[in-house]
Amino acid sequence: MNAVGEDARLAAVHSYRLLDAPRPVVLDELTRLAGAVLGTPMSAVTLIDADREWFAGKTGMPGEGGPLATSFSAPVVDTREPLVVEDTLTEPRYRAWACVQGAPHIRFWAGVPLVDEDGHTLGTLCVLDDKPGTVGDRQLDLLRTMAGQAAGHLAALRNRQLLAEIGDELSRAISREEDFVATVSHELRTPVTTIQGYLELLVDNEELAPYRRLIDPIQRNGERLVRMVDHLLAGTRPAGAPLPLLRAGTDLVAVAEAAAASCRSQAAQRDVPIVIEAGPGPCTVPGDFTRLSQAAEHLVRNAVIFSGTGQTVTVRVTASSLEVLDVGAGIPADEVPHVAERFYRGRYARDQAVPGVGLGLSITDRIMRAHGGTLTIESAGPGRGTCARMTVPR
Repeated sequence: MNAVGEDARLAAVHSYRLLDAPRPVVLDELTRLAGAVLGTPMSAVTLIDADREWFAGKTGMPGEGGPLATSFSAPVVDTREPLVVEDTLTEPRYRAWACVQGAPHIRFWAGVPLVDEDGHTLGTLCVLDDKPGTVGDRQLDLLRTMAGQAAGHLAALRNRQLLAEIGDELSRAISREEDFVATVSHELRTPVTTIQGYLELLVDNEELAPYRRLIDPIQRNGERLVRMVDHLLAGTRPAGAPLPLLRAGTDLVAVAEAAAASCRSQAAQRDVPIVIEAGPGPCTVPGDFTRLSQAAEHLVRNAVIFSGTGQTVTVRVTASSLEVLDVGAGIPADEVPHVAERFYRGRYARDQAVPGVGLGLSITDRIMRAHGGTLTIESAGPGRGTCARMTVPR
């Protein structure tokens, strides 16, 4: 075998991480089956390293492997052909070997190549006896079949290892992302809140009334930045962290009114009327008024910014649900399942540079799940509006 091919083969052997590692039970069981089928007291799944052989699975074999100089499996890897030695004491090449003259006193050896899914010959599946023996074509075929099963088990073991590593790295990446966003958000919120405080003082100063037209846009954009930072802080809470709730009787009509009030300034700028439809009397559900109002605000704000000039946003309250309906941009069918994912922004939002960071629906969904409720998003398609429904179990 050429050096490049041997390097690739050795890399494949090491990729399974079985050298000097505990033997997988499944490979031990497979060798036990091979010995039973061929009637031998010893059997092994052997991996061939650069300078040794290693038993990744074994039955009846002492030790964990041995040097290549006295390995029956090494020539099988070189030739990629089965090898049968019926009586080692009649073979000058083998009869002086320590494993023949001493324990385990190998007299009979039969093995087939162990070839993985990438075509690399890793070693052998072999059966051994301390008495001379023979093996027929049918028995060799059975041995080949079991070698194929061994290769399949090896692939499954490696894939599980890789998936575990990917899962660990993904968890670390998510944790780093959450820590980074939370830190940046916190560092942003403190100075922006301070700026907003000073702006409020300027607004209340009658002497600065001539400059109100300059101060108002700064204040509006500051409020928008505070909301964005709050979204980041809320949206990057660890997935397993509980969401604190104040359980009480909450009127969904009051929730709708609070959400609409928070969005009226932005709606007025866009000339988008907000209409609340509710039946007579309160619609009381068990829930946290502040959290439910926050969730509803995200829905109303989304409806406003995705509506065109003059289009009405309707907030409809029923006994246990709050619906926000608009006749604006709508959502393509392939995007609907993803709209509540963190940081997800659809094609329309990206193309039209709609303000936001893609956390509003994610936060709303989390609030609803914390209440044992649901968030449902429905749309007939682009340009046909959206219905966002939050339902709280009574």
